[in-house]
Amino acid sequence: MSRTLQSTRHEALWLFLIEKRKKAGLTQTEVASKLKRYQSFVASVETGQRKLDVVQLIAFAEAIGFDPRDAIKRMMATKDD
Repeated sequence: MSRTLQSTRHEALWLFLIEKRKKAGLTQTEVASKLKRYQSFVASVETGQRKLDVVQLIAFAEAIGFDPRDAIKRMMATKDD
């Protein structure tokens, strides 16, 4: 199992977050505002420079409006490096 930020499953997560954010019609700045974070935090997650823990994933899900279990299912369906 890979321990890098660039693992296949991690990439699946950040692509999922981008997809859901865009479907919701939100900018990185709007999501950051809902999270009470800077836009650069959201950008670093979406570019794979930062990992999320489960609590942060749930916060993203609430801010964007999706079920966090769907993100986990997407990662589980992705073969890890």
